[in-house]
Amino acid sequence: MFKPNFAIILSFLVVSACSDTEDSAPAPSPGGAPSFTSGSTASVAEDTSGVIYTATATDPNGDALTFSISGGADASLFTISSAGALSLLQPANFERPRDADLDNVYAITINVTDGTNSTTLDVEVTITDGAEGYRLTRIASGLAAPLFLQGRPGESDVFVTEREGVIRLLDPATGAVDPTPFLDIAASVGTAGEGGLIGFTPAPDYVTSGHIYVHVTNNSGDSEIRRYTRSSIDADIADPSSALIILTQAQPAGNHNGGWIGFGADGFLYIAFGDGGGSGDPFGNGQDLDTLLGAVLRIDPSSDDFPGDANRNYAVPAGNPFVGVAGADEILAYGFRNPYRSSIDSVTGDLCIADVGEGDIEEVDLLASGDLSGRNYGWPLREGTATEQGADSPSFTPPVLEYTHGPGPRQGSSITGGYVYRGPIAELVGRYFFADFISNNVWSVPVSELTQGETLPSDEFILETDVLAPDAGSLGSIVSFGEDNAGNLFILTIGGDIFQIVPA
Repeated sequence: MFKPNFAIILSFLVVSACSDTEDSAPAPSPGGAPSFTSGSTASVAEDTSGVIYTATATDPNGDALTFSISGGADASLFTISSAGALSLLQPANFERPRDADLDNVYAITINVTDGTNSTTLDVEVTITDGAEGYRLTRIASGLAAPLFLQGRPGESDVFVTEREGVIRLLDPATGAVDPTPFLDIAASVGTAGEGGLIGFTPAPDYVTSGHIYVHVTNNSGDSEIRRYTRSSIDADIADPSSALIILTQAQPAGNHNGGWIGFGADGFLYIAFGDGGGSGDPFGNGQDLDTLLGAVLRIDPSSDDFPGDANRNYAVPAGNPFVGVAGADEILAYGFRNPYRSSIDSVTGDLCIADVGEGDIEEVDLLASGDLSGRNYGWPLREGTATEQGADSPSFTPPVLEYTHGPGPRQGSSITGGYVYRGPIAELVGRYFFADFISNNVWSVPVSELTQGETLPSDEFILETDVLAPDAGSLGSIVSFGEDNAGNLFILTIGGDIFQIVPA
């Protein structure tokens, strides 16, 4: 009789049970990483906000996918949702690219993961140019080296100064230039070197006083600040015989005269003088507090502290930084090479000083309204943020913006300072405009980004050159900017053209 072997049976049952368990387990997943189905390029119009690209992908297992930015030269400028919605942290401006190459092609790497496996995709986002809300139109031509433009207080026309010593009246609405000069002092103005009628401003009380002030080079080659008075018979002309010498400054050379003058919100007259000329400040004026050269002055032309001196018809404001201490009392700030074109912001009262560089750097310096600390901007020991001669010093105030010499779109060789726009075109309000006389580039920067103690690099400039291509004439050799009573901005060329920025 067959007797079962319970040991063998038990062993069989155990093995069978194990085998049944393995056979009932689900088959392992085939695995595999997700794959992108979205493209590697995108094209987006400038100033676009919100989602500009949506990353999509598939997963072989149907797992949930999560997207992120994992790299790329411009990764810091973007954000992406876990679902793949890509946005710029700030809308891109075609004229102010922020990508690493400044070519308006932004490079990022997007990562997608199913929790186990990941895949990356390199994406290029191209920003395209859009129509701007402003343009440049020529309003006048044929003037003789116009160097300055300023609104005539109480009127809709503007003063235009010509280098030889003539001031004219221009109606921007029609482009008509009054054939009779407002003032002709050419006989007493020298134009050798960088001389001429190089600065102008009406008095704050011009409507009642009729006073205007000019910064000229006399026939001896020295700088003079003069006051003239409007005719009591004809409001459209000034009396050449009414000249009053406010200040005379000897010039050792024919260049670096500076030239700008203007009234501050405090009612005082600000005057910019260069270092006296030559290469590398050979006369040592930039750091010499005993000379008015290489400095910005602040004086009161409504009074006279020097009644015995026919060449000094002004008073020194008591708050000037060097009153009662070593240094010329008139000096407000110093360490400049050639501050040819400056401006005072009509809203904040801050002074933007464009200082023409020598071999390497062009710069704009900032002097805040009410700053009476006697700032030193460093020339000739410093040019921009670069050390030039001798030792650098932490006491030097760096420029608020600078650019290097060269032919590129953010380079040049001779800065022409402009204005903070305060006119009727809303998108431009608060932008500081400036240009280069040699490269003919025009830029702007939000004045809110100009901070004392920090220097804005040129890759942060808004390139306005193409946007401001004029409808007639040529925007070359930009010698000055101008501003009318409404805050409209004008650009002047040495060849005789005057342009205005207008709504598109």
